[in-house]
Amino acid sequence: MSLLRSAATVSGFTLLSRITGLVRDMLIARYFGVSGATDAFYVAFRIPNMLRRLFAEGAFSQAFVPMLSQVKEQEGKERTDAFIGNVFSVLAVAVFLTSLLGVAVAPGIIWLIATGFAEQPETFDLAVALTRFMFPYIIFMSLVAFAAAVLNTWKHFVIPAFTPVLLNVSFIAAILCVTPFLDEPVWALALAVMLGGALQLSLQLVQLKRMGLFPRPVRPSTALKDSAVRQVLKLMLPALVGVSVAPISILINTNIASRLSQGAVTWLSYADRLMEFPTALLGVALGTVLLPSLSGAFAKGDHDRYNALLDGGLRLVVLLAVPAAVGLGLLAEGLTSVLFQGKHFQASDVAQTAVAMRAYAVGLLGLIGIKIIAPAFYARKDIKTPVRVAIASVVVVQLANCISVPLFSYAGLALSVGIGACFNAGVLFVLLVRRGWYRRLPGWGLFALRAVVGALVMAAFLVWIQTGIEWSQMQNEWQLRLLYVAGIVVAAAVAYFASMFVLGWRGAEIRFALRR
Repeated sequence: MSLLRSAATVSGFTLLSRITGLVRDMLIARYFGVSGATDAFYVAFRIPNMLRRLFAEGAFSQAFVPMLSQVKEQEGKERTDAFIGNVFSVLAVAVFLTSLLGVAVAPGIIWLIATGFAEQPETFDLAVALTRFMFPYIIFMSLVAFAAAVLNTWKHFVIPAFTPVLLNVSFIAAILCVTPFLDEPVWALALAVMLGGALQLSLQLVQLKRMGLFPRPVRPSTALKDSAVRQVLKLMLPALVGVSVAPISILINTNIASRLSQGAVTWLSYADRLMEFPTALLGVALGTVLLPSLSGAFAKGDHDRYNALLDGGLRLVVLLAVPAAVGLGLLAEGLTSVLFQGKHFQASDVAQTAVAMRAYAVGLLGLIGIKIIAPAFYARKDIKTPVRVAIASVVVVQLANCISVPLFSYAGLALSVGIGACFNAGVLFVLLVRRGWYRRLPGWGLFALRAVVGALVMAAFLVWIQTGIEWSQMQNEWQLRLLYVAGIVVAAAVAYFASMFVLGWRGAEIRFALRR
């Protein structure tokens, strides 16, 4: 299966996940609005979610996938099965102990990451209780990340891409069916988190069983005797430092947001959810497919294929991330209004969320680009370089906060995250070129020029088409707002690609690079 087709498969299921995720967020906005309870939930959910990205999808996957690819390519099936079982055993014990520790120290965690809640005792206590209930979510999702890494290495992308849909379905069912029976409705969301985690893990383990890859647990002491397992742990240490940079920056920003005003955490969460749409559809999808493909090419010494895969991925980033940033920035209020505005999510909430979206859009190219560029290092088992650059990016984010937060309040936090992501991606790209690990294939200059011109045409169209429209004043005309926004999105996409086509772009260079 070509990289383009694989990425399209992952993107398709990721799109389904994001659509169900938007339905989930629309229901949360309409049922819960913006309050201390929603702030408490988003802070509590952010902690196990952050650890999932930190340990499971982050450091673990970056260290495990290249080693698994190497064992699979160079050693037999029996050895590969043993390696999978050994890694599973060590990971399961580690996340279980981490979960117990998190439940025990939950009050201290909330105090550290949301000090502003100390002035709101009810919100603080609710956040602690929710954290204790949801912390075991990390067990489910760490093992989900393990199973997804195995499936992706075997080029089975469908199940890992589909499983997030189950979490969203769990949320939707809990909101509609459980919320009316609870004195504190926000607990329905916490229940949905745990149920969704269990469903995701069950589906992936069933698929591993069907493929004959179900892990055989052993004692951790026995698993640690495996040299490949020890190598994974060795690779994880620098990776852990690297991937912890972004979550630490997010936690610092969450702490700052908790001190600014009630609702700031929720506004940023909704803006972040909308920005995750293009980030997941393009960045995560391509990154998921690229890492095992790049790892396999490097393990075989096929440097031309490695370079072609990376070049094609970067061109897709420019092709789609540039118009996505323009579209989300200029259509922020319309999207927020049609998706979230309701009885408990007022026009003021729409305006505040839209401001944060525009700030995030500034750094969208970097946020997506890093998902493509970093795997180029991980595939070569060079984790130290992304770590060093990521640490520097945290410094950049916090320095930017010193300027952006006084100027733009909570929206300044979103702007700083984007600036840090652009710095991170830019520095890593320069290092790839300087080390000779990446050579640009012909046609980049003309391709980039076409993309910029297309984005400018699209921006002009979006400014013109929205003249005179007051999105937040159309609260009682939801269907009309939906038709307007959907029509504008389609027309803007047509304007962008039509401009590219008129300028002579046919997509041949991307198809050639990716199918190679």
